[in-house]
Amino acid sequence: MKTQVTRRGVIAAVAATSLMVIAGVAGAQEKLKLRLSAPSSVTDQRAVAMTTVFGPAVADFATFEPHWNAELFKQGTELEAISRGNLEMSIASAQELAEFFPEFSIFASAYLHRDAAHQKKVFESDLFKPFKKMVEDKLGVKLLSVMYLGRRQLNLRTDKKINTPEDMAGIKLRMPGSESWMFMGRALGANPTPMAFTEVYTGLQTGAIDGQDNPLPTDKDAKFYEVTKQIVLTSHLVDLNYITISKKAFDKLSPANQAKLQKAADDAAESGRQKQLKLEDELVQFFKDKGLQVYTPNVDAFRSKAQKMYLESDLSKAWPKGLIEKINAL
Repeated sequence: MKTQVTRRGVIAAVAATSLMVIAGVAGAQEKLKLRLSAPSSVTDQRAVAMTTVFGPAVADFATFEPHWNAELFKQGTELEAISRGNLEMSIASAQELAEFFPEFSIFASAYLHRDAAHQKKVFESDLFKPFKKMVEDKLGVKLLSVMYLGRRQLNLRTDKKINTPEDMAGIKLRMPGSESWMFMGRALGANPTPMAFTEVYTGLQTGAIDGQDNPLPTDKDAKFYEVTKQIVLTSHLVDLNYITISKKAFDKLSPANQAKLQKAADDAAESGRQKQLKLEDELVQFFKDKGLQVYTPNVDAFRSKAQKMYLESDLSKAWPKGLIEKINAL
């Protein structure tokens, strides 16, 4: 009898241990896996912010697994992957969303956002809520927060002082090859010339193009200051990305963890925003020290011409009526 009790005790102990192991495995399995795919490099401010701020903030209830350099999904296919259930997160552009929803092209147009603060204000406003709902309802993708990529400026190899769009007449301005980018070049008053980014340095060096546009950190990294004479601070596009997540994955979380994840995304976006703004401010002096003229033109003249051209174009047909004016008023 004594032996029998001991055996029973052992069996009970083993059973209890097994239940504990199973419970532990189940608990581990309940931790949400969040794979993010993005084309940016590991050292990009977006990648740094997501890795150092977002990841640690959600670690107690989710496993954040970022994949950079488009190593998991090809650039431009991430939103479809999320919609199909093959991916949990991405960093998406307004241009990519416009492929599904033409209305989103408004957020890729010149002079919509005045600066990083205005960009954030637009995203958090009631005006943007229908756009968020549209993406959730039709793609199953939730837009968590907006990331600031920088203000695109004109970088020219010519000496001519630029004050208004009329001063850009005849200037061969390199732009990416898509119609939306080419239209932006025309809206700035220039003669847009399509050219691959890898060819821009040589194009400036040889005179095949007269200028290019990019945020200041890109100008520095690509050493365009070696083959140009001036930077005109038009700030014609306050470039952005959206931190996205699968709505299905998000809905698996408790309300408390949903709130934590949302805060983690907002904190990551703010961290990247502040670092990028600081870098942009520092680079103005860097370019001046390199001998370039750096100045601000009549931005109101550029904004007025660009917005007029956009509103009169086919690109704006899908935009909600009066939205430009409401965004301007924010």
